[in-house]
Amino acid sequence: MKPTSSITRVDVPARQGRAVRVGAGHLVRVSTPNGAQVGDLFAFVSADPAEHLSAAHTRGHVNRLFPRVGEQFVTTGRRPILTLVEDTSPGRHDMLIAACDPARYRNLGHRGPHASCAENLTTAAREAGIEITTVPQPVNVFMDVAPDAAGELEWRSSPAAPGAAVTFRAELDCVVVVSACPQDLVGINGREPGPLALEIHH
Repeated sequence: MKPTSSITRVDVPARQGRAVRVGAGHLVRVSTPNGAQVGDLFAFVSADPAEHLSAAHTRGHVNRLFPRVGEQFVTTGRRPILTLVEDTSPGRHDMLIAACDPARYRNLGHRGPHASCAENLTTAAREAGIEITTVPQPVNVFMDVAPDAAGELEWRSSPAAPGAAVTFRAELDCVVVVSACPQDLVGINGREPGPLALEIHH
């Protein structure tokens, strides 16, 4: 990681989301302080939030399920928006699974209110001045979901150790939203949901 003039840190409490503005050429680092915490990551073009990071377009762009270090995430307009520049985790991330939402928890048998990444996104984005009408499919950092030999998905606990991090370089001025996934009915977040941390390197 190149030296930078300043670093802004934003804590993302367990089960909540936060939005940050990242200028083109700056770095944004997402880490799991306690380990094993999944983060739903979204990115919107500042000049036109209708254009956003697209997991589907990115899969086609890199011809794999998740970019390697040095490869790019692209938008719905097929423009690079983030480049993966460093990954200190085991490299298990997901670009197949939609953000959890209230209907997901009802389908899993939960009754009553439950925090969700979809709601965290809309709340955090609104605070950043963006109104979300459709929740994009996120990049689920530190999330280990993989197809088995029969093509069925295996939902595994995140293997990310405490302090593991992924770092992205912004290729466009953008708003990055990260939700510390509150999923506690499927065992993807270790023992229980925990916090994440964001660092913006200016």
